[in-house]
Amino acid sequence: MKLKNYRYFLVSIAIILIDQAIKLSVHFFMEPGYFGQIEVLGSYFKLHYTLNPGMAFGIQLGTIYGKLMLTSFRIIAMFGIGYYLYSFTKKKMHAGLLVCMGLILGGAIGNLIDSIFYGVWFNNAPVNAPMTWFHGQVIDMFFFDIWEGILPNWIPIWGGSYYSTPIFNFADASIFCGVVIFLFFQNSFLEKHQVKENHDISSESAELKEHEDTML
Repeated sequence: MKLKNYRYFLVSIAIILIDQAIKLSVHFFMEPGYFGQIEVLGSYFKLHYTLNPGMAFGIQLGTIYGKLMLTSFRIIAMFGIGYYLYSFTKKKMHAGLLVCMGLILGGAIGNLIDSIFYGVWFNNAPVNAPMTWFHGQVIDMFFFDIWEGILPNWIPIWGGSYYSTPIFNFADASIFCGVVIFLFFQNSFLEKHQVKENHDISSESAELKEHEDTML
């Protein structure tokens, strides 16, 4: 197998290493909650150690087996994204698209490590978790303290409930950036590949016609 088909996985590996280094530093050197938070840019941006039992940005699944479902989904998504990243690299898709996929894959694996192992390593599984494996809580720390309050009642589902800007981690940010960059530049990313495919088809047709003319 050609090593160049795996080069965009280096983006994912870098994201995983940075994400886990930050999380381990927060776990071992910060106190959880309000009293342990560190102001970075005044009161607007802080490091705030908190545990997230659910999805990205603090979103949770309500059932007792919701975490297991989420972890299972992350595993499936990890293999799916990894497969397509390898496949698209072989097809020489736009580098921007491949970098975005690397960011998303790295972020997904970063949070997956927390979900699978942190309940065992750090004993941070929720008290009502049926097991510690696959029920670890994700460590979050980045907090833009911009707004908090009661949401208007006209907002579906969450209307009338308390809301604060979410606390997130490096893996969440990596996934978010990968998705946003792709959405903004998807036409450029996909158009280049389409042009290349059309060029290859035209070249093959020209070669075939030239071969037929030679045979005549």
